[in-house]
Amino acid sequence: MDFSQSYFELFGLDEAFEVDLKALSGRYKTLQKALHPDRFIHATERERRISLQQAAQVNSAFQTLKDPLARARYLLELKGLTTDNEKTTIRDIEFLEQQIELREELADIRDTSEPLVSLLDFMSQIEQTVKVCVDKLKQNFAAADEAALQQCQMTVHQLQFLYRLRQEAEALEEELL
Repeated sequence: MDFSQSYFELFGLDEAFEVDLKALSGRYKTLQKALHPDRFIHATERERRISLQQAAQVNSAFQTLKDPLARARYLLELKGLTTDNEKTTIRDIEFLEQQIELREELADIRDTSEPLVSLLDFMSQIEQTVKVCVDKLKQNFAAADEAALQQCQMTVHQLQFLYRLRQEAEALEEELL
């Protein structure tokens, strides 16, 4: 295995946002089976270490490519564009207002008459918004011009907000259960 390969090359996929998840999973299982450290128990120390590094590379690549946010960030990085959320501010006022409203809604869920039902509705709303962002990424990565890639950067930052909000909602769900 060549450690300089991109994750897409490693899995034999085109460098694109849209990924055949079934093909990705199938290739992952094949690579894991071939590279799993247990297959190298009787190998030299060097071979075991390389096997472990390769298995870790395959795991990292799979985790990145299967998740839309991680995949988008990775694609942008391959194209030389940063997704450093510390230096980027979102200028989409409508999105920022939506985030404030969603955070307030999440904070108020505990006080509703049926918090679990309210939380499930909230989580469904988050998933719908994530889907809209993923659809934007599909369109903009397909266009692949400079303006579209800059839009991808902004959409990635929006998705990061949504992922954090989803994590907070999942934490609340565990607390309520």
